[in-house]
Amino acid sequence: MRRDILERLAAAGSGRAALALVTRLSDGCQALVEGDTSRGDLALSAELLAAIGHSVRVERSGALPHDEDLFVRVYAGPPRLLMVGAVHIASALAPMAALAGFEVTVIDPRRAFGSAERFPGVSLSNEWPEEAMARLGPDARTAVVTLTHDPKLDDPALVAALSSPAFYIGALGSTRTHAKRVQRLSEHGLGDRVGRIHAPVGLALGGRSPSEIAVAILAQIVQERYRDNSP
Repeated sequence: MRRDILERLAAAGSGRAALALVTRLSDGCQALVEGDTSRGDLALSAELLAAIGHSVRVERSGALPHDEDLFVRVYAGPPRLLMVGAVHIASALAPMAALAGFEVTVIDPRRAFGSAERFPGVSLSNEWPEEAMARLGPDARTAVVTLTHDPKLDDPALVAALSSPAFYIGALGSTRTHAKRVQRLSEHGLGDRVGRIHAPVGLALGGRSPSEIAVAILAQIVQERYRDNSP
């Protein structure tokens, strides 16, 4: 393996970069693909880069269907879940999501709600949502869920999420509440993006308790994470 590729893989291990090591099986030549760029001994066409990018998005290692002489090994840290609102649903959703392999952060400036006692073992941010979202930088492997029902907290987080490549955006609230939310976000110039929000949040499983709603939310997040799973 080339030294520059090895060094980049080592550096990526301590960050959030998602990348792919591509090896041509017939001769062992390799390239490291990160986004739409590559480095190494392989010349990769735009079509191959797109196929490799898909493998990275769905975190699927294996032979590339477009060229079975190319083997793709995906390197990616855990997906993230950023929750705004340290409410009862969040108390149930946080440990569930952690068990499912997500790196969970709960955001709530109300310290009485967002406390270590209520969320043991979970990353907490007592920043205002706009500050936390700017610092955390939602990427294509991040899910964002707002749970407070308070526009002062939910809306800034949704504005940030809609301006990011987050793979999932969900917001708690009824259809009527969401209609008002859409109107406010449209006034922020996001009318063409509000369709990305899953609201009412979660799959329609019929549950009513906080834990049941949390199950529905996590199920929908997982569904969206793997929705585009065909090459």
